[in-house]
Amino acid sequence: MLRDEAAVTTAIATQPAALTASDRCDRCGAQAYLRVELQTGGELLFCAHHAREHGDKIRAIAANVQDETHKLQATPAASQDDQF
Repeated sequence: MLRDEAAVTTAIATQPAALTASDRCDRCGAQAYLRVELQTGGELLFCAHHAREHGDKIRAIAANVQDETHKLQATPAASQDDQF
């Protein structure tokens, strides 16, 4: 008896790994906060400064953008005067 079944595969979309201090801007070498997956394949990393400077060009060539510039929000450091 022949069965008429379709082969089913399930693709799971994975989140790209978070950018770390070792990820460096391809323009200047500063810490990268933006990962750009290119439509043609491959990726580019940008610091926040170069991401802003080249934003229009990046959007034109990007298949996906991982933006972690929110990590730049300042958190106040405790000074010795603040300690009791």
